[in-house]
Amino acid sequence: VQLQASGGGLVQPGGSLRLSCAASGSISSISAMGWYRQAPGKQRESVAAITSEGVTNYADSVKGRCAISRDNAKNTMYLQMNSLKPEDTAVYYCHARVGVRGYWGQGTQVTVSS
Repeated sequence: VQLQASGGGLVQPGGSLRLSCAASGSISSISAMGWYRQAPGKQRESVAAITSEGVTNYADSVKGRCAISRDNAKNTMYLQMNSLKPEDTAVYYCHARVGVRGYWGQGTQVTVSS
């Protein structure tokens, strides 16, 4: 499984971004997918996840501001982020689980600053 993340950038506080994660390879074997982020000097943390059945969960810090979704026809996962805050600044990574194995995409930088 190969994952390609995109959509990061510089946005002002209160703004929005949509991250995308395109999957290729053994896509049919993917169960859950998710987004993680890592800010400078901090550990990588889970932001949102979605199962193959479409069940979602979110970190408390982004609940109500973010929405994760999957387009199985396009083999792509999205993270719509609204009302962005400076503390959302981080490198965002997409992740896919296949059985007991996890796969990571390269990160995409999100910077929230005025």
